[in-house]
Amino acid sequence: MKWEKLKPPEPDDPMCCCECDIYQYRCCCDCEDLDEAFNRWLKEKPLSCGLQSPVLRTMINHLEISMIPALLLLPLLLKAAALHYLLGITILTALPGLVLSYYYATHRRKRRTLFFLTLALYSLAYMYYLFIVEILPRGDVSPLQTCAVTTGMILTIVSLIYTKRGPGFVPASRHEVNRQRMVAEDDSTRSDGFIQATVAEQTGKHPPTTKWSLCPVCKIMRPPRAGHCRTCGSCVQRLDHHCIWINSCVGQANHRSFLQTLCVFVLTSVYGIGLVLRSLCPRQYRMTALFYCPGVYSQPSTALCFTCCWYSSIITVGLLYLLVAQVLNISFNVTGREAQLALRNKKGQSRLWGLVIDTGEYSRGFYQNWAEFLTMADSSVTLHSSPTDLV
Repeated sequence: MKWEKLKPPEPDDPMCCCECDIYQYRCCCDCEDLDEAFNRWLKEKPLSCGLQSPVLRTMINHLEISMIPALLLLPLLLKAAALHYLLGITILTALPGLVLSYYYATHRRKRRTLFFLTLALYSLAYMYYLFIVEILPRGDVSPLQTCAVTTGMILTIVSLIYTKRGPGFVPASRHEVNRQRMVAEDDSTRSDGFIQATVAEQTGKHPPTTKWSLCPVCKIMRPPRAGHCRTCGSCVQRLDHHCIWINSCVGQANHRSFLQTLCVFVLTSVYGIGLVLRSLCPRQYRMTALFYCPGVYSQPSTALCFTCCWYSSIITVGLLYLLVAQVLNISFNVTGREAQLALRNKKGQSRLWGLVIDTGEYSRGFYQNWAEFLTMADSSVTLHSSPTDLV
């Protein structure tokens, strides 16, 4: 099976013919919705549109029944994995595969889902609950260490809420403002064009391109480095990627808070795992206690805490990889979307064993790239922000 079949759709993939404005191309669509309608027509089962109101159909289509298994099955699976180490290896190995399969299923339909955000928040709360109920009564954790873990939890949630405030959508009014500014600067650009060209030749620095592009879906002009997210249905300034774990895009307005959330979570998780392993396996080193801890399966409580350490370690390793990739992309001043487009168009250079794709288009050096990232401001008006965006 080729990787192209499993790769989720990119932000600027060609539209489905159902979304095309030209009607004659819609009849050739091979999407799942048309296949289902065609099968109903062959079986003489027309759609019963009159039996349900539009409001009821909308509620059914957007009902997140996937949150219920995340809340109920996670403690059961972890308790089952704590019964025996072979059963734990099987369950903890199958969990990433199940989550990945659901990820590709939701990405195929290009829809937002609360499953991953619910799973992340519930896992965080459940791990903290076991830490308070099972580890603290053992007396191996000091109040200062408990305060450090609690502070990390609170900072992670606060950073996540701040990240959910919005990625920086591109409003339609920005194009009109940019057009007026370009018209006003057109005369001055023509008058001193020769002077600018001379300065550019002497200094070797050329001004960055400010070419705007038309979004084929939103039908609005968007600034450079902006991209359209099919999942959110909007154009985002300096779009990096759509993060399923926060159920939102990562763009110019929330990229710094997203990086902060990753850093705080990884540090808190590593510190908490170390405290739990030191309490469960006091005679073992922390690096080896995760792989060898004799007597940990003698009691159900210790076995459950040890299994949760493995579960937390798997999540932490995945987010640590994401954190390293984000830091490298920022160092080369490239977004995740730009790296994907460069790979698709066979442009750019692979650096650091394929961890980052250097396009060389916006890079100004390590310090300048980080200075631009830390000082970039959101110049958009958040038209899409609402209380529902926090989830």
